[in-house]
Amino acid sequence: MNLFESVTKADFGQTSEGKKVEVYTVRNSKGMAASITTYGGIVQSLFVPDKNGKFDDVVLGYDDLPGYLKSSSFFGALIGRYGNRIGGAKFTLDGKTYTLAANDGPNSLHGGLVGFDKVFWTARPLPTLRGSALILTYVSKNGEEGFPGNLEVTAICTLTEDNELQLEFTAKTDEPTVVNLTHHSYFNLAGQGNGDILGHQVYINADQITPVDAGLIPTGEFAAVTGTPFDFRTPTAIGARINDSDQVLRYGSGYDHNWVINKPLGEFGLQARVVEPASGRVMEVWSDEPGLQFYTGNFLDGSIKGKGGAAYPTRAGFCMEPQHYPDSPNQPNFPAVVLRPGQTYRNLIVYKFLIAGQTEK
Repeated sequence: MNLFESVTKADFGQTSEGKKVEVYTVRNSKGMAASITTYGGIVQSLFVPDKNGKFDDVVLGYDDLPGYLKSSSFFGALIGRYGNRIGGAKFTLDGKTYTLAANDGPNSLHGGLVGFDKVFWTARPLPTLRGSALILTYVSKNGEEGFPGNLEVTAICTLTEDNELQLEFTAKTDEPTVVNLTHHSYFNLAGQGNGDILGHQVYINADQITPVDAGLIPTGEFAAVTGTPFDFRTPTAIGARINDSDQVLRYGSGYDHNWVINKPLGEFGLQARVVEPASGRVMEVWSDEPGLQFYTGNFLDGSIKGKGGAAYPTRAGFCMEPQHYPDSPNQPNFPAVVLRPGQTYRNLIVYKFLIAGQTEK
């Protein structure tokens, strides 16, 4: 397969201000395809085979741009500058306090009011040895959403011949700042719009979580998952314990927490595995990040009509977002998220798709 020919471009509409948006579709020779928009770096669709060779779109989203402009829910988006929450929408760095945009009660969530999910990225095809790819670039100006420093961000999205969607993020700054980039697809391995995800079987390679308060801000502690609904070290259905009366679980109305992955800081490794029994689809999540935010679509309520007119009820999809821990800029016991001039931020996320019986633990 010609790696340039395996990436195609189409119009995806324009904003009310006349800003045009494009969608690039990346394919491999096995029939997988991922469509990515220049607005928000959104994975708008991801077609994956089941055990019978049938392809379904396994990510929630919209058929056209107006849906994303109206109510994104962060569907499929590239998240930054800081994925997840920063408590009180402020942090102190080198003795100076920075006030951010508060868009989640008193807190800052996923970069603020206009995070990386709502900006326009420059895109071009990029042939690689691993497969066909799309490179996205964006410069976040000093002071954008309250964050210091001009931040140059690159995201390389590769669809490999091994049925992997690889997302490789890098960033550089001209002033000390904080960075935590991630990806926010809502997955349903039965196919988007095909019911809820409560029967999906989940394995998470973690002995601990970072507990949160009522505002979903970490307390700074580490809690063992043993004997709690957060123990996914043995594959367990998402719905098996999601309504258990655990205090922390109630805060999120379901799972919306950070798991502390069992591996040395910065080492690339398996974070999670999800199996959808009926289709036989398996998704593995690999990353060099220390944490994994697992979210079960708790705030979906059926009011959103997605692709093909499908209504998205509560738990219509799940997110697995490899990242640094929430509120790390304010938590001295958490791994640092500070980026300084001369350094390069890196984050590699791989979503690997297989068929049940083809994977090993």
